Amino acid sequence: MSTRTIRNPVEWTGDQVLHAAHGVAATGRALHHAVETLNSPAPAVRHITAADLRDALMRGIADEGAYRTDVFFLVLGYPILCFAAAYVAFGLNMIPLMFPLASGMAILGPAAAVGLYEMSRRREEGLEVSWRNAFDVVHRPAIGGILLLGIVLTALFLSWVAAAWLIYTNTMGPALPTSADQFMRDVLDTEAGHTMMIEGIGVGFVFALVAMAISVVSFPLMVDRDVGFDTAVRTSVRAVMANPGPMAGWGLIVAALLALGAIPLFIGLIVVIPVLGHATWHLYRKMVE
Repeated sequence: MSTRTIRNPVEWTGDQVLHAAHGVAATGRALHHAVETLNSPAPAVRHITAADLRDALMRGIADEGAYRTDVFFLVLGYPILCFAAAYVAFGLNMIPLMFPLASGMAILGPAAAVGLYEMSRRREEGLEVSWRNAFDVVHRPAIGGILLLGIVLTALFLSWVAAAWLIYTNTMGPALPTSADQFMRDVLDTEAGHTMMIEGIGVGFVFALVAMAISVVSFPLMVDRDVGFDTAVRTSVRAVMANPGPMAGWGLIVAALLALGAIPLFIGLIVVIPVLGHATWHLYRKMVE
């Protein structure tokens, strides 16, 4: 018969402090390694076609199908977070921020999909894969750079929300709408609403373009290889610039699938996010030598 020892509060607290210290130390080592690998050699990039986009998407669907239960578990928090952001905005009468918050989550999508890249990497190598392997990404040599890029995307997301709020206050504000119905009528039926839509779409496009350019290749590259943060970002930008047509197409595919997944109540994102995450890995493999 097994026995269990009940630890006193002092022992339990000591263990938690020790675990926290180990976590801090590991984070410090990862960030130090990220500094050490700055200016690492940059890989070459390839030109791709629309056929490569279709193939990457089909491979993403295949990966999602192979690990359906695992990836559903992993990405469940993403639609919940989107719904929570919209709920909070509505509850605080910040209705003008509901769309910017929901659409801006796409900026954070590449960071949220890091575990999916690791799963696709392992499947490509013929290794056993489960949802637990998604967390193996923390042991990748370039995890420090991955963390730094995640911080950059978070800052970009917050900047987009701030910009969206400024656009609203300079066009339809500063007074807040009393209901979502009133807000939609004002957006669709007033000159100020039309101006807000045009400016918001334009500025949002710039934020989305920057987010895609710096992350579409860099995250999977750092999961795959021990490269510096700056090298990964430069390689991602170079890959996008070398393939303007296909990458514009990929951006439209991502936007369309995310919009489709948001209906109803973001539930569809449980399927869309894994497909896009796995497909992005295969897209990276096609664009980087």
